[in-house]
Amino acid sequence: MRMLISDAYMSIGTSGIHLSLHYSCSTMSATEAGGVVASDGDSSRRTTMSTTKAGSAVASDGDSRRRELQAFDDTKAGVKGLVDSGITSVPAIFRYPPESLLLEAIPCTDAAIPVIDLSDARREEVIRQVKAAAETVGFFQVVNHGVADEVMAAMLAAVRRFNEAPAEAKRPYYTRDITRKVRFNSNFDLFQSSVASWRDSIYCGVAPEPPRPEELPEALRDVILDYGDAVRKLALRVIELLSESLGLASDHLREMGCVDSLGVVSNYYPPCPEPHLTLGTRSHTDPTFLTVLLQDDIGGLQVLLDHGVGRKGWVDVPPLPGALIINIGDFLELVSNGRFRSGEHRALANRRTDTSRVSVASFFDGRSSTRHYCPIKELISLDGSEPQLYRSITIQEFYAHLYKNGLDGLHGRPTLDYFKTLVQADFTRHRSPPQALKIVRLGELPGQARFFRVSTKRLRSAWSLQLLRLK
Repeated sequence: MRMLISDAYMSIGTSGIHLSLHYSCSTMSATEAGGVVASDGDSSRRTTMSTTKAGSAVASDGDSRRRELQAFDDTKAGVKGLVDSGITSVPAIFRYPPESLLLEAIPCTDAAIPVIDLSDARREEVIRQVKAAAETVGFFQVVNHGVADEVMAAMLAAVRRFNEAPAEAKRPYYTRDITRKVRFNSNFDLFQSSVASWRDSIYCGVAPEPPRPEELPEALRDVILDYGDAVRKLALRVIELLSESLGLASDHLREMGCVDSLGVVSNYYPPCPEPHLTLGTRSHTDPTFLTVLLQDDIGGLQVLLDHGVGRKGWVDVPPLPGALIINIGDFLELVSNGRFRSGEHRALANRRTDTSRVSVASFFDGRSSTRHYCPIKELISLDGSEPQLYRSITIQEFYAHLYKNGLDGLHGRPTLDYFKTLVQADFTRHRSPPQALKIVRLGELPGQARFFRVSTKRLRSAWSLQLLRLK
C-alpha cells in the first residue's frame, strides 16, 4: 500500500497561506507513481555490505556514548562534579557540532526584547506592548512587577547554596523519576538528546500541590514556596493582559487553567573550560503556557530573532536589575492558534572562570490538568482566512513526546510541530513562502514517510505546488 497525493488546495488569508492536501492510497508501483515513492523492496536490494559495516560502526559509537553518559550520570554529581574534579577540557558527550554553535550574534535593544513597566496606569498601552512582544519575538522583560527584590535575591542565593554544597548532600535528591516533586539532575533529557549541555538543575513542583517541607533541600526550604507564590501572582497579571490582547475577556486564559500548575527549575551553570565547544542549554522552546525567568547578573540567555530574507541571529538578553523575563510557551502558541509565538532560545556555557551562573525558570506548564487543549474557537475563522493550526492535545501527551525525544525533538523538529493539524504547512506565517518547505504531522498517514517536500511557484494570483519527493 502506497500513499499518493491526488489533490492540493491552497488559500491565502490574512494570517498567511494555508495548504490542504488530499491523499489516496494505491498499490501503484514506484515507477508508475513517477518515482515519488521507492518500494521497500528496492531499498532493501540496494543495501550493501559497506552500509552494514557503517551501521555496525555507528552502533558501536552509540554504545560507547551510552556508556559514557551512564558513567557520568552514575556519579550523581552533575557537571559541578566534573569541574570539581579539575577537568581542563570538555568531555565528548558535551561537545556540540560546530554548525549548531555558529549563528550571527546581534546586539540587544529594547525594540528587540522590550522592557514593559507593569506599573504604567495606561492599561491599554501595556496591553499593546504585551501583544506586540507576544506576537513577534515571544519574549519581554517586566519591571515594577510586584516580586520583591529581596525575594529574588534570596532565591538566587538559595540555588547557589544548594549546588555548591558537598556532593554527598545533593546526592539523595538526584533522580530521573519524573513522578518525584523534587528532583536534581544534569540534563533531564540526558539519554535522549544528541548532546549534553553544561548545566545542573533542580526541579520543584510548587503548585497546585507543593512538596512537604521535609521533601525540600534545606537550602531551598525557606524561600522557594514564597518565591513561587510571588511569581504566580505576577503570572496571573500577565495572563490577563495576554487574554485581553487577544480580544478575549481578561479571565479567559486563567479559566483555562494556564497558570494553575507551576514547576520551578533552578539552573546552575559551572565555569566551563572550553565554552566555545558546548552550550549551557541547547536551542529550544518552552513546554509551557508561560515562563517567568529570573537570572543573576552574569547573563547568558540568547533569543533567536528572524531578520527576514532568510537571516536569523541570536540576541543576548543582558540582565536588567530588578527585572524578570517573560516568554511565551508552546501551549500558549497552540491555544492562541499561532497568534502568540513560542520564542526559540538557548543559554551559553558559562565563560566566567571565577564563578558559576544561576537562573530560575518558573514554568506554568499545565501538568496538573487533564483537559484537552486546542486553539480557542474565537481565534479560528470558518472562511479559511484563519484556519486551525493545531489539533487538540493533552498536556500529558505533549510531555510524553518530549520525554521520549528530548529537546532534539522527533527528526530534529520542535515538539510543537508534531501537534500541528494534519495538513498544516510550515509557512503559515510567511506572506511569501520559501522555495522549499516541509509539511509536518503526516506521521499518521499510511506508509513510512513523515514529511513531504514541495516546491512553490508564483502563478498569477495563486501558488502552484509540485510534489518533489517523500523524505
